[in-house]
Amino acid sequence: MTDAGKSARLDRIGKDGKLVTIPMDHGITLGAVKGLKDIEATIDAVTRGGADAVLTQKGIAERVHPNKNGAGYIVHLNASTTIGPDANDKRMTGTVEEAVRAGADAVSIHVNVGSDHEPKQLEDLSRVTRNAERLGMPVLAMAYARGPGVDEHDATNLGHAVRFAEEAGADIVKTAYSGDAESFRHVVESTSKPVIIAGGSPKGDLETLEGVAGAMEAGAAGVSTGRTVFQHDDPEAMSNAIAAVVHDDADPADAHAEFLD
Repeated sequence: MTDAGKSARLDRIGKDGKLVTIPMDHGITLGAVKGLKDIEATIDAVTRGGADAVLTQKGIAERVHPNKNGAGYIVHLNASTTIGPDANDKRMTGTVEEAVRAGADAVSIHVNVGSDHEPKQLEDLSRVTRNAERLGMPVLAMAYARGPGVDEHDATNLGHAVRFAEEAGADIVKTAYSGDAESFRHVVESTSKPVIIAGGSPKGDLETLEGVAGAMEAGAAGVSTGRTVFQHDDPEAMSNAIAAVVHDDADPADAHAEFLD
């Protein structure tokens, strides 16, 4: 019964094992920045544009459901702020049970492998995966190589981060892109779980699409990109272009020409 529930929920946040997720939990981290004040309109735009799922903190759930056009919904369970003492110190903001009540199809949790806070975050991730398994809820671990002296884009470090997440029970792992398909192959091969890449700070549209294509070439399952999409002048078009690369194997230049030129 639990396995059937998890399988059904995984189907609701992706298509054929590929995922385009738009995280919009940044309001707690950055404040009500561009794209998040009227989050209803942004959610409507990105899901019309082909996003498979959106992600927020639990308190935004009632603003999500009427506007997500049948897409999946992921509730994020920890956070920090950029004006606090340490942005790497992610603290729990919700539980799996609260995510169920909020209508989530999956939960996510952020861990910084290599940070001073890694031990506590490992405990938090393990607790979440244990509770999620009991309820048939998929867990997306946002596993970054991040801490003093840690190269956040080194493929060996990223491979360690994704394996860390799998060993603690995650079903899907999000991490940074190493910068090229050849090195990212090591990251994908470091876990048996689907790996999706983070968007990071917004870049040029074509550069973003080329990064997505490189990750897919290396065997990634998709992308989870927030600011690159929700702060875009046309979030729907950017979502369309990313979805074309992920789901239709579109050439980045062709996707850019079709949706963004």
